[in-house]
Amino acid sequence: MIGCFGLLSVLMKRSGTTELNDFYPIRPECKADVPTTRFKPRSGKTLSARRWNSAFNEEGRLDIAKVLRRIQRGGVHPSIKGEVWEFLLGCYDPNSTSEERNEIKQRRRGQYDMWKAECQKIVPVLGSGKFVTTPLVGDDGQPIDPSLVKIKTSDKKVVQWLQLLHQIGLDVVRTDRALAFYEIEANQSKLWDVLSIYAWLDNDIGYVQGMNDICSPLVILIENEADCFWCFDRAMRRMRENFRVTATSMGVQTQLGTLSQIMKTVDPKLHHHLEDLDGGEYLFAFRMLMVLFRREFSFADTLYLWELMWGMEYNPNIFTKYEDPEGAKTKAPTTAVNNKVLQQYGKFERKIVKTGRTEECSALAIFLVASVLETKNKRILTEAKGVDDVVKILGDITSSLDAKKACKEALKIQEKYLNKTKNP
Repeated sequence: MIGCFGLLSVLMKRSGTTELNDFYPIRPECKADVPTTRFKPRSGKTLSARRWNSAFNEEGRLDIAKVLRRIQRGGVHPSIKGEVWEFLLGCYDPNSTSEERNEIKQRRRGQYDMWKAECQKIVPVLGSGKFVTTPLVGDDGQPIDPSLVKIKTSDKKVVQWLQLLHQIGLDVVRTDRALAFYEIEANQSKLWDVLSIYAWLDNDIGYVQGMNDICSPLVILIENEADCFWCFDRAMRRMRENFRVTATSMGVQTQLGTLSQIMKTVDPKLHHHLEDLDGGEYLFAFRMLMVLFRREFSFADTLYLWELMWGMEYNPNIFTKYEDPEGAKTKAPTTAVNNKVLQQYGKFERKIVKTGRTEECSALAIFLVASVLETKNKRILTEAKGVDDVVKILGDITSSLDAKKACKEALKIQEKYLNKTKNP
């Protein structure tokens, strides 16, 4: 059976159209409120299905350097985003064969089915095409409605998980409401299932609001739920610490601290002005980093921005790192990486490998925020009399920010920062 976007892909090939709204239809009543989309697939620049397929050899090994160059020029065509993202996020090793990837896929699907069955024994609504938005357990940890929760338990892990499920459901209802995709309850349920099972497995962080914004595009782009889960798992490995919550802080504040350090180095005048406005902690950039600019771009432009970022941050060791952390440690040191191997790294990551400056330069998103601040430098310096003014000025970037240009500026700021902070 052809899925939602598989069918759209077929229809587009027949008609020859490349309208993005054919892939991400907007509900008619929401069109006036949706930011304008700037990204358009461009022949000769955007990674097309034809070029993607031609990047694999007869065994199925992928020429990742060729793919990265194309992505960094013009993004990925909507018809193949899901399968390309699986490589960008480290689900598969580009050097693997088609047969090896199929074995991995089947093993992962089986593992996901086992986890889901485990969760269904506690909450049967999982996998039913429906989801919950009301609390399942009371303050005492016992089921409110025995028809929804099948066990009584004092197990801390189970109780904490049950307490999360209705909050996940409430966030699912609010996720990408303008998209026609989520008019279908089964699609909302798919998002709820993936987030719920992830929360079950991640005992430390569980679920935090904002994860729904990261997961939603994956649910839309990747038809098989298990494959979607594993892709989300890889995305969370990159961003997981942002969602760590303590009594006094959230993990994303670590990135805000790095942003402050970078701005102080590359634009001390703007940094000191922000400090004078009590904005030196850069909390106004909290949301940008937390959900990777989901609020600053249209849905289609967000996807374009993410693939540009992940392409620029790509490290060929990512698959080994996720599948065999100990094996990744045995890789050759960065000083031994030759120019041919360097071409398998994204532009941003390549610079880090060359300099060995991994700690303070690990996330392109931080430099991307810095590039946004630089584009608004004059307005902030002349118009901002308080942090609220900074928030308002940055709010004006919605629908006006060019993802590719912003990424290019981020690379320039990275270069400037590295040059200014070179070790003696």
